[in-house]
Amino acid sequence: MKGLCFSLPSLRASYARGLRAEDVAAEALKRADAYADPAVWIARAPADEVLARARALDALPAAARAKLLLFGVPFAVKDNIDCAGLPTTAACPAYAFEPKESAYAVQRLLDAGAVLIGKTNLDQFATGLVGTRSPHGAPRSVFNSDYISGGSSSGSAVAVAAGLVSFSLGTDTAGSGRVPAAFNNIAGLKPSRGLLSTRGVLPACRSLDCISIFALTPEDTAEVFKQAAVYDDEDPYSRTRLADAPFVPGGSFTFAVPRPEDLVFFGDGEAERLFNEAVQRLESIGGRARRIDFAPFLEAALLLYEGPWVAERTVAVGSFIEAHEAECDPTVAKIVLGGRTRSAVETFEAMHKLQALQRKVRTLFAGLDIVVVPTAPTTYKVSELEAEPIKLNSRLGTYTNFMNLLDMAGLAVPAGIGTTGLPFGITLAAPAFSEARLIEIGARFGAALGLAPGAPFLGGAEADEGFLELAVVGAHMSGLPLNHELTSRGGMFIERTKTAACYTLYALAGGPPFRPGLVKGETGAAIELEVWRLPRAQVGSFLAGVPQPLVIGTVDLASGRKVKGFLCEASGLAGAEDITSFGGWRRYLERDKAVAG
Repeated sequence: MKGLCFSLPSLRASYARGLRAEDVAAEALKRADAYADPAVWIARAPADEVLARARALDALPAAARAKLLLFGVPFAVKDNIDCAGLPTTAACPAYAFEPKESAYAVQRLLDAGAVLIGKTNLDQFATGLVGTRSPHGAPRSVFNSDYISGGSSSGSAVAVAAGLVSFSLGTDTAGSGRVPAAFNNIAGLKPSRGLLSTRGVLPACRSLDCISIFALTPEDTAEVFKQAAVYDDEDPYSRTRLADAPFVPGGSFTFAVPRPEDLVFFGDGEAERLFNEAVQRLESIGGRARRIDFAPFLEAALLLYEGPWVAERTVAVGSFIEAHEAECDPTVAKIVLGGRTRSAVETFEAMHKLQALQRKVRTLFAGLDIVVVPTAPTTYKVSELEAEPIKLNSRLGTYTNFMNLLDMAGLAVPAGIGTTGLPFGITLAAPAFSEARLIEIGARFGAALGLAPGAPFLGGAEADEGFLELAVVGAHMSGLPLNHELTSRGGMFIERTKTAACYTLYALAGGPPFRPGLVKGETGAAIELEVWRLPRAQVGSFLAGVPQPLVIGTVDLASGRKVKGFLCEASGLAGAEDITSFGGWRRYLERDKAVAG
C-alpha cells in the first residue's frame, strides 16, 4: 500500500484488481496520522466511522458499486464548508457550530461514493491568500517547509499534494482555489460562479463565492466537477451548467497573454522565466499567443479589496468579529471590519465601473479561447508573511482577484520547478461555463510539461517498472541548458536533494556545454542534485547521448536511497577543477557569473 497512488485512474485500476475501499480508507488514515505537518487538519472524521463507511461500500453489489463514480475515493473538505458530524469553525474555535447536514456539494460527492477523511485548515473566515492566518498554525509548502502553502484553502491543497487524499474542496473568492494549487504543484479548478452550490458554505463574499476543487491533475478535477456541479433549487445563487462554447478538443487554440509591461513578478526572475517557458509550451501544443492590454483585468482586481466588495465580508461575519475580536486573527478582523466604512454611493459607483470593465473584457475575448496568466507572481516564506501580512497577501492576488468579479472560470495548473526547488503555476481562464475547454487545454499542457504532480516525495514513492529514476548533477537540472533532453522525453521532476557525504565534484575541462563530474570516494561532501523519472522506453535514446567521461552508475543519496545517476570516470579528470566546496553545480555557476560581472 505504500506506493498506492491516490489519483482517480490509479484508484480505479486498483479497485478493478480487487483492492477494497476499506484498504484505501485505512491507508488514507495512516497517511494523515503520519504526515509531519500538524497544521493541515482542523478536524478528522473518527477512524471507526471512516472504516465503517468504506466497509459498507465494499458490501454493495457489483452493479451498485459500478454506478458510484467516486467509489472509495478519499477526500477532504475546507473547514468553512459543512460536513454532518463534524463542526464548522472557519479556523475560529469561538465560531464553531455543529451543522445538521452536509453542504449540498459535499453530499453530492458522498452520494457518488467518496469517503470523507476530515476538515482542513484555512485562513480564518477564508480571508487571505497566504495560509498563515489560523490559530491552528500555517500549513507549509510540500516542497519547502519554510514557505507558505498559500491560502485561504491551505490545508485542502496540502492534503492533496502530500498524497493524503485524492481530492479536496476549497473555496475561491479571490484566488484561494488557485494560489495554493500553484504553491503545491497540483491542479486547482475554480468553476464558474454558481455551478457548485454554496449552500452549506460560510460566506466570505456571498455573491462571488465559489467552491473550488483540488486534485493531482486537471482530469481528476473534471471527474469531481461532474459529480458536484448540479443545480440547487435552494441556493439563490445556483446556476444551471450551460454547454461550453464551441471548441475542438485536441485542436489549435488562441490564447491571450498580458503585455510585458503589464506583467509583474516582484523581482522573482525564476517565476518570470517559467512563465515565459509556459507560453512557449502552450504554443508547442497548438496555441497561438496574442498579447493584450491587461489593464481592464487589473482594474477589476482592485475593486475586490480596495473597493466596496470588502463590505460583503462584513455582512457575512462582521457582527461576530465585533463581538469576539479578541478571539479572531487581528489581520482578518482589520480587513473584515474595514467594510463598515464603505458607503452605498461607493458601492453603486463600483458596480457601474465593473459593468464597464466587464464589457471591455468581453470585447477582448472576441477571437480568443483562453487567457493565460501566472497563478501568482511570486511566493514567500512564512516569516516574511508574518512581517508584512497585508502587503504581501495583496501581491499574491495580482492575477486572481479579478476572476469572480468578471464572471470567469479558471484552472490553475503546474508549470515547472524553479532553480529554488519551488513549484510555479499558471492559470488558464475564460468566460463562465468554459470548464471543459480549460480542462482539455490544461491536460494537454500537463502532458507536454511532463512534471510529476504533487510533492517531490510522491513521485519517488509511486515509481514503478515503467520508469527509471535518474540523478542529475549538472546541465540537465531544471532551468539549465540540457534539461530539455529530459523534458522532451517525458521526464518528470521528483525532488531536489543531496548525495551522501562521500562525493567530490569537479568542473571538467572543455565545453560548451560545460559539465561537472561526480566521483564517489571514501570521504567527500554532500552534493546537490535533482532526481527525475524517465520513461524506460526513452532511456536508450537518452543514454546514447551521454559523452565520455560521463557514465551512468549508482548514486547514494543523503536519505540512504540509491538511484541511477551521472558519475565521472577517473580518466576524465585531467585539467578538471575541484569544486566540491561549492556544494553543487548551481552555486559554482553563480560564482562564475559573479566573476564575469
